[in-house]
Amino acid sequence: MLDTLHTLEVVRRRGIVSRWGVGAVLVAVVGWLGCTVAVSPNLEWTVVGRYFLATPVIEGVGVTLVLTFATLGIGLVLGAALAMMMQSRNPVLSAAASGYVWFFRGVPLVVQIVFWFNLSLLFPTLGFAPTNQVVTPFLAALLGLGLHEAAYLAEIIRGGFLAVPRGQVDAALTIGMTRATATRTIVLPQSIRVILPALGNQFILILKGTSLVSVIGGGDLMTRAQQIYGQNYQVIALLLVATGWYLVLVTVASIGQRFLERWAVA
Repeated sequence: MLDTLHTLEVVRRRGIVSRWGVGAVLVAVVGWLGCTVAVSPNLEWTVVGRYFLATPVIEGVGVTLVLTFATLGIGLVLGAALAMMMQSRNPVLSAAASGYVWFFRGVPLVVQIVFWFNLSLLFPTLGFAPTNQVVTPFLAALLGLGLHEAAYLAEIIRGGFLAVPRGQVDAALTIGMTRATATRTIVLPQSIRVILPALGNQFILILKGTSLVSVIGGGDLMTRAQQIYGQNYQVIALLLVATGWYLVLVTVASIGQRFLERWAVA
């Protein structure tokens, strides 16, 4: 018995030493990489400081935020409609919504953005105006992001609907409620608590996904960084500027997500 206890104690101590050893190695490696980058003669920190609050960069941050919130709004409205269509007993509506989700989740986001940007190659005019005047880079970015995000939010919202016991809806129908009324008054209030945590994470993904807009010069943060380093050739410095801003925005969004999660489980 004493030998067994001694063996277990030895194993426990070795485990503690191993964990601390691995942690020390990781800290040393990260510290070495950080110091190497920080003292690199090829990185001019004065350039990072000069452009971090520069007007073009701040304008790019503003466009990034507008795209993020607008994309979330479009995704929520269209995603909710798609989720209800997928829950419908009408096979045509259900199939159409499922087909939408399949297509827009399957096609890479950057492909969708580039497609909308080049829509004029397929339709030179829209009504009485040239397509390039109607579908600006910003609108092309918003269409690509919004329609793509709607497919993901549709599945998140549908998951929230499925979390509500079906018996509650059946009970509402037996007392004379329509299915739409039951969904609005019974299903939605309960499903929101399931949807919100995932919605916070999706917001962060949208925020970072807006960087893909730079492939069409959509005016976002990454686009502005590329435009600046295209002139002064300070590529790494401007990428660090963009990285810093993305980290700031994601950190703020993550704090908001934590509050949403606490409210959802309260």
